[in-house]
Amino acid sequence: MTLRYLPEHAENALLALELARKEAAHLQYTHRTLFEQPIDAIWVKQLEARAELAEKVEAFVSRFARLQDQIGERLIPRFATLLGEVPKSMLDNLAYAEKMRWIDSTEAFVGARRLRNLLVHAYMSNVQLFLDALLAARAATEMLFDTVARIDAEAKSLRLTAGKSAA
Repeated sequence: MTLRYLPEHAENALLALELARKEAAHLQYTHRTLFEQPIDAIWVKQLEARAELAEKVEAFVSRFARLQDQIGERLIPRFATLLGEVPKSMLDNLAYAEKMRWIDSTEAFVGARRLRNLLVHAYMSNVQLFLDALLAARAATEMLFDTVARIDAEAKSLRLTAGKSAA
Protein backbone atom coordinates (compact mmCIF):
# COMPACT_ATOMS: atom_id res chain seq x y z
CA MET A 1 0.00 0.00 0.00
CA THR A 2 1.34 3.42 -0.95
CA LEU A 3 0.48 6.36 1.28
CA ARG A 4 -0.75 9.35 -0.68
CA TYR A 5 -0.92 11.56 2.41
CA LEU A 6 -0.10 11.48 6.11
CA PRO A 7 -3.35 10.32 7.75
CA GLU A 8 -2.55 11.96 11.08
CA HIS A 9 -2.94 15.36 9.37
CA ALA A 10 -6.18 14.56 7.54
CA GLU A 11 -8.55 15.90 10.19
CA ASN A 12 -6.81 19.30 10.42
CA ALA A 13 -6.65 19.60 6.63
CA LEU A 14 -10.33 18.75 6.26
CA LEU A 15 -11.29 21.21 8.99
CA ALA A 16 -9.32 23.98 7.26
CA LEU A 17 -11.00 23.10 3.95
CA GLU A 18 -14.48 23.14 5.47
CA LEU A 19 -13.85 26.55 7.05
CA ALA A 20 -12.47 27.87 3.75
CA ARG A 21 -15.59 26.64 1.94
CA LYS A 22 -17.79 28.48 4.46
CA GLU A 23 -15.73 31.68 4.23
CA ALA A 24 -15.88 31.45 0.43
CA ALA A 25 -19.67 31.05 0.48
CA HIS A 26 -20.05 34.16 2.63
CA LEU A 27 -17.69 36.14 0.40
CA GLN A 28 -19.48 34.93 -2.75
CA TYR A 29 -22.76 36.35 -1.47
CA THR A 30 -21.23 39.71 -0.58
CA HIS A 31 -19.23 39.80 -3.83
CA ARG A 32 -22.33 39.12 -5.91
CA THR A 33 -24.52 41.71 -4.18
CA LEU A 34 -21.85 44.40 -4.00
CA PHE A 35 -20.74 44.17 -7.61
CA GLU A 36 -24.19 43.81 -9.17
CA GLN A 37 -24.21 47.60 -9.41
CA PRO A 38 -21.80 49.78 -11.37
CA ILE A 39 -19.02 51.04 -9.12
CA ASP A 40 -17.20 54.22 -10.03
CA ALA A 41 -15.75 57.31 -8.30
CA ILE A 42 -19.20 58.83 -7.79
CA TRP A 43 -20.39 55.63 -6.12
CA VAL A 44 -17.33 55.68 -3.82
CA LYS A 45 -18.00 59.30 -2.85
CA GLN A 46 -21.55 58.32 -1.85
CA LEU A 47 -20.26 55.85 0.73
CA GLU A 48 -20.02 58.54 3.41
CA ALA A 49 -23.68 59.44 3.02
CA ARG A 50 -25.09 55.95 2.37
CA ALA A 51 -24.60 53.71 5.37
CA GLU A 52 -26.03 50.62 3.62
CA LEU A 53 -23.38 50.87 0.89
CA ALA A 54 -20.62 51.45 3.41
CA GLU A 55 -21.77 48.38 5.38
CA LYS A 56 -21.72 46.27 2.23
CA VAL A 57 -18.17 47.42 1.47
CA GLU A 58 -17.11 46.71 5.05
CA ALA A 59 -18.59 43.22 4.82
CA PHE A 60 -16.78 42.60 1.53
CA VAL A 61 -13.42 43.83 2.86
CA SER A 62 -13.78 41.81 6.06
CA ARG A 63 -14.76 38.61 4.26
CA PHE A 64 -12.08 39.14 1.61
CA ALA A 65 -9.47 39.39 4.38
CA ARG A 66 -10.83 36.41 6.34
CA LEU A 67 -10.78 34.13 3.31
CA GLN A 68 -7.21 35.19 2.50
CA ASP A 69 -6.18 34.44 6.08
CA GLN A 70 -7.94 31.08 6.04
CA ILE A 71 -6.24 30.08 2.79
CA GLY A 72 -2.78 31.49 3.46
CA GLU A 73 -2.43 30.77 7.16
CA ARG A 74 -4.37 27.53 7.53
CA LEU A 75 -5.58 25.79 4.36
CA ILE A 76 -2.37 25.79 2.32
CA PRO A 77 -0.06 25.02 5.28
CA ARG A 78 -2.29 22.18 6.50
CA PHE A 79 -2.53 20.61 3.05
CA ALA A 80 1.22 21.00 2.58
CA THR A 81 1.79 19.24 5.93
CA LEU A 82 -0.72 16.58 4.93
CA LEU A 83 1.42 15.86 1.87
CA GLY A 84 4.63 15.64 3.91
CA GLU A 85 5.96 19.18 3.70
CA VAL A 86 7.66 20.59 6.78
CA PRO A 87 5.91 23.77 8.05
CA LYS A 88 7.56 26.86 6.54
CA SER A 89 7.07 30.58 6.08
CA MET A 90 4.01 31.90 4.28
CA LEU A 91 6.05 32.69 1.15
CA ASP A 92 7.48 29.17 1.10
CA ASN A 93 3.98 27.74 1.55
CA LEU A 94 2.68 29.90 -1.30
CA ALA A 95 5.55 28.77 -3.52
CA TYR A 96 4.62 25.17 -2.70
CA ALA A 97 0.96 25.93 -3.47
CA GLU A 98 2.03 27.35 -6.83
CA LYS A 99 4.10 24.22 -7.53
CA MET A 100 1.07 22.09 -6.65
CA ARG A 101 -1.09 24.32 -8.90
CA TRP A 102 -3.38 25.29 -6.06
CA ILE A 103 -2.61 28.92 -6.93
CA ASP A 104 -1.46 30.36 -10.23
CA SER A 105 0.97 32.87 -8.78
CA THR A 106 2.58 33.56 -5.43
CA GLU A 107 2.93 37.20 -6.50
CA ALA A 108 -0.79 37.49 -7.26
CA PHE A 109 -1.69 36.04 -3.85
CA VAL A 110 0.67 38.44 -2.07
CA GLY A 111 -0.73 41.29 -4.18
CA ALA A 112 -4.22 40.43 -3.00
CA ARG A 113 -3.00 40.68 0.58
CA ARG A 114 -1.72 44.19 -0.16
CA LEU A 115 -5.15 45.12 -1.50
CA ARG A 116 -6.79 44.49 1.84
CA ASN A 117 -4.56 47.13 3.44
CA LEU A 118 -5.47 49.63 0.74
CA LEU A 119 -9.15 48.87 1.17
CA VAL A 120 -8.93 49.58 4.87
CA HIS A 121 -6.64 52.63 4.81
CA ALA A 122 -7.63 54.38 1.57
CA TYR A 123 -11.34 54.11 2.31
CA MET A 124 -11.94 57.71 3.39
CA SER A 125 -8.84 59.48 2.15
CA ASN A 126 -8.36 58.80 -1.56
CA VAL A 127 -11.38 58.05 -3.75
CA GLN A 128 -9.44 56.90 -6.81
CA LEU A 129 -7.02 54.72 -4.86
CA PHE A 130 -9.91 53.11 -3.02
CA LEU A 131 -11.86 52.57 -6.25
CA ASP A 132 -8.85 50.98 -7.94
CA ALA A 133 -8.24 48.71 -4.93
CA LEU A 134 -11.90 47.71 -4.75
CA LEU A 135 -12.04 46.80 -8.44
CA ALA A 136 -8.76 44.89 -8.16
CA ALA A 137 -10.14 43.03 -5.13
CA ARG A 138 -13.16 42.09 -7.22
CA ALA A 139 -10.85 40.20 -9.59
CA ALA A 140 -8.65 38.84 -6.77
CA THR A 141 -11.73 37.34 -5.14
CA GLU A 142 -12.10 35.00 -8.10
CA MET A 143 -8.53 33.82 -7.48
CA LEU A 144 -9.44 33.01 -3.86
CA PHE A 145 -12.53 31.06 -4.91
CA ASP A 146 -10.44 29.17 -7.45
CA THR A 147 -7.83 28.29 -4.81
CA VAL A 148 -10.46 26.78 -2.51
CA ALA A 149 -11.91 24.82 -5.46
CA ARG A 150 -8.47 23.49 -6.46
CA ILE A 151 -7.64 22.34 -2.94
CA ASP A 152 -11.11 20.82 -2.66
CA ALA A 153 -10.37 18.89 -5.87
CA GLU A 154 -7.04 17.79 -4.36
CA ALA A 155 -8.86 16.46 -1.29
CA LYS A 156 -11.27 14.55 -3.51
CA SER A 157 -8.47 13.10 -5.63
CA LEU A 158 -6.77 11.90 -2.44
CA ARG A 159 -10.09 10.49 -1.21
CA LEU A 160 -9.28 12.36 1.96
CA THR A 161 -11.29 11.38 5.00
CA ALA A 162 -10.74 12.12 8.66
CA GLY A 163 -9.84 9.24 10.93
CA LYS A 164 -9.09 6.71 8.18
CA SER A 165 -5.83 5.62 6.67
CA ALA A 166 -4.82 6.72 3.19
CA ALA A 167 -5.66 4.63 0.16
